[in-house]
Amino acid sequence: VTLLIDPMSYQYLVGAEIDYQDNLEGAQFVIKNPNATTTCGCGSSFSA
Repeated sequence: VTLLIDPMSYQYLVGAEIDYQDNLEGAQFVIKNPNATTTCGCGSSFSA
C-alpha cells in the first residue's frame, strides 16, 4: 500500500506505524508513534 503524506505532516510521522483496523467499533486507521509525547485513547491523535 502506498501512503501519500504532505511534507509538513511527514516530520511528525517519521518512525510511526500506521495500521488499518476493521472491528465491531468500525473501520479506522490507528497511528502508533514512538515519538509522540501524548496520545488519545482512540489512537488517531497524538502530540509530538
